[in-house]
Amino acid sequence: MKWKAAVITLSDKGAKGQRVDESGMLIKRMLEEAGYEIAGYSLLPDEQQLIEKELIRFSDEEKVDLILTTGGTGFSPRDCTPEATLNVATKNVPGIAEAMRYASLQITPRAMLSRAVSVIRGETLIINLPGSPKAVKENLEYILPSLSHGLGILKGVSGECGTSLGEK
Repeated sequence: MKWKAAVITLSDKGAKGQRVDESGMLIKRMLEEAGYEIAGYSLLPDEQQLIEKELIRFSDEEKVDLILTTGGTGFSPRDCTPEATLNVATKNVPGIAEAMRYASLQITPRAMLSRAVSVIRGETLIINLPGSPKAVKENLEYILPSLSHGLGILKGVSGECGTSLGEK
């Protein structure tokens, strides 16, 4: 099954045209290589209400299966991506964000500073990724193999998660 995905980059400088969006482009490329259809892309400033509106639009109107955000997950006073994501959530999915932090902690102790979250809104999985291209690549490589199965469960087209990867 080909899943529909949207990518949202959160960056004040990017939204003003002062920085090239390398992370968002990397996410799009990695998703396309994994067989996802990119159904939408946005580059927004770190404004919570704008982020919430875009997450709702992609989830409720565009009916994408997966939204990946990049940026806005740190300690900066302007970083509000996790708050916006939690505000639109219908279910929390902490395991994905925990797995990303775990994988990143094998590379850098600064991974513990990530405030990224992962949630479900209706039938859309929303995952916050870090802002740097290096961290995006490391995190997305780690979670990407499991996302299709999770989306299949969410959409009711896959069996339960109770079997290990090698079992039939």
